[in-house]
Amino acid sequence: MGEILVIGANGSVGRHVVSELAQGGHSVRALVRDPARSIEGATSITGDLSDPATIRAALPGVDRVYLMWPGLPGIDPRPIVEAIAEHATRAVYLSTDVADLADDESPSIFHQEIERLIRRSSLSWTFVRAIDFAGNMLGWADQIRQGVVRWPYGQARRSLIDERDIAAVAVRALTEDGHAGAKYLITGPESLSHAELARIIGEEAGIEVRWEDLPPEVAREQLTAAWGNAAFVESRLRAWESFTREPERVTDTVDRVLGRPARSFRTWARDNAASFRSQCQDAHHV
Repeated sequence: MGEILVIGANGSVGRHVVSELAQGGHSVRALVRDPARSIEGATSITGDLSDPATIRAALPGVDRVYLMWPGLPGIDPRPIVEAIAEHATRAVYLSTDVADLADDESPSIFHQEIERLIRRSSLSWTFVRAIDFAGNMLGWADQIRQGVVRWPYGQARRSLIDERDIAAVAVRALTEDGHAGAKYLITGPESLSHAELARIIGEEAGIEVRWEDLPPEVAREQLTAAWGNAAFVESRLRAWESFTREPERVTDTVDRVLGRPARSFRTWARDNAASFRSQCQDAHHV
């Protein structure tokens, strides 16, 4: 086996991919945009998806590639996929919960287009279709510290997955046989409401947290201002509303691939509790 290139090595999943590959004794190249942000256990190579030449320069000697795509506007993924296929034999792509795209269909989300490009290439591939990350709840940190979370659809039931489990599935697909052509929809092991997620974080951080349902029209305005993408905000609001009626799916894929259950959200909250405390609160937990 040649070297493994991790694209998105400083990402919330990619850094765990690098760590697990290095611990397994694999030779790893980590693509980083900032040369100052080198990664332990890997040879850091400076590159950027917006510059295909830098990706091509990172690929000689690489046999397998972990690819994530940040959804940056105006960047054509075709030369990136073509360059990977010229050198590597296997690619593991971090996707999301999307429907398969027929050849004559237009993608509704960039993940579908990248999946199609990979399917049409010479690469042996695995798609790791991850439900929303548990780490996204770090966006509540300021509110948790204040003891109240104001967010829409408190009864929306989610199946968030720990980024370490996403990485572990990706590493199996990179390093083991038997995963070619798999489309793994991976989730956490349970469905929990937004309000329950906030309560669990508070319990693990040692903070009493109250939930306040934010009216959707107020949330639309606030999130659009914060995220700068009205279409994305609208899609999120629609999804969360739907999860109040039909919970986000829960799969046993992590268990089947890894031979152990996915980590619970409480485990994630316990391991990240310090991120939700103020310095003063942390002092009481030393």
